[in-house]
Amino acid sequence: MPVKHDLYADLSITKEELAKRKGSDPKLNALVDHYDELDAHIVSVEQAGDVSDDELKKLKEKRVQAKDTIASHLNTAG
Repeated sequence: MPVKHDLYADLSITKEELAKRKGSDPKLNALVDHYDELDAHIVSVEQAGDVSDDELKKLKEKRVQAKDTIASHLNTAG
């Protein structure tokens, strides 16, 4: 069963802290929006079952890259 990833746990940040930082950082806001779109798309195609294993793997790799970009930005923006 497809499950949304818990970005907050992956980043070791609370939902409130991320929301606060997004409010003062438009780039972070855009990065998180992109991640959320990717995650929702992955859950959707997993539920529909209309994607190959290779394509699903590529989508999941994009999601990991998006998360890593957010983590890097959070560490840089401090």
